Amino acid sequence: MTILPKFRVRPKLSIRGLKKAFGSQQVLTGVDLDVAPGENLVLLGASGSGKTVLLRCIAGLLEPDAGSILIDGEEMVGLSPAARAPWTLKIGVLFQSGALFDSLPVWQNIVFDGANAGGSGLDRHARDRAIATLAQVGLDGDVADLLPAELSGGMEKRVALGRAIFHNPEILLLDSPTDGLDPILTTIVDRLIHDVLARLRATALTITLDVESARRLADRIALLSDGQIAWVGPAAMAAQSGNAQLSKYLQKGGWEKAEI
Repeated sequence: MTILPKFRVRPKLSIRGLKKAFGSQQVLTGVDLDVAPGENLVLLGASGSGKTVLLRCIAGLLEPDAGSILIDGEEMVGLSPAARAPWTLKIGVLFQSGALFDSLPVWQNIVFDGANAGGSGLDRHARDRAIATLAQVGLDGDVADLLPAELSGGMEKRVALGRAIFHNPEILLLDSPTDGLDPILTTIVDRLIHDVLARLRATALTITLDVESARRLADRIALLSDGQIAWVGPAAMAAQSGNAQLSKYLQKGGWEKAEI
């Protein structure tokens, strides 16, 4: 049983008893997790442990089978699309693969959520706002009219981050934001994420398989195992967690190397 911390203020995100199955495969079996306002909680776990499924449930892209997801104390589970729409703009999502649209130039990828979630859409100022957002993630305006196929891996990750922050969200869900990048680019993107969160004063839940990235980004760390949160605590205490899986992960530098 995971003992959750008591925050002095109401959690920005509060999850209780969350369950999700696909047919006979039970992925989430009762997740309990709180994320405090303004913190970046890094979610660790072996491949296939359900980390992405959890993020998609929070984002409203998957409907959980049971449980509760509260944002600012308001229940998200069971809301109709219309009722959820105002909350959608409070959440920015960076998908694991980037999920850029190959047929759209970068600037239209940046504003895509705005065009489809009741935002400002593709008005005559949209391109200018997209370029301003690109600057926030360290990209020049001359990238705006390129197609995703013309971008490097690091540039794709930055564009995906730009799309996630376009509406100045209160919550960022970042699924493997540095996956596939070399150590130098990983450090650069981690710094961008840190700076973006500070500027927005946003709350974040971040998935990563990179040990050093987790250490740089995390205020707290949570371990997802067997469909539940097996450990959660301050990042500085993770090495003394007492959890065998987490200890191996931190010592060996990743789940694959930990042989678990």
